[in-house]
Amino acid sequence: MHGMVPPDPQTSVSQEHFAVVYIPGRSRKRFPASCVEIADSRESALKRAETSSKKYAAVLVGPSKSSEGQYIYYLKEWLK
Repeated sequence: MHGMVPPDPQTSVSQEHFAVVYIPGRSRKRFPASCVEIADSRESALKRAETSSKKYAAVLVGPSKSSEGQYIYYLKEWLK
């Protein structure tokens, strides 16, 4: 994905995370850190997801710092 910092195996910058994302819909590909809750596992993310509350389980890559100075996560895949 354009602008995404690829995971670095030697550091903890921009790693893959299971997470729950609070968003109005699943059309976006990047999310501010304020909308992301990191989960311990795939199962944990799936249990905490609530589509009726606009919380979706995903695998994200990040965080990265955007050109606006915000920390963001990039979508790798939706879990549901």
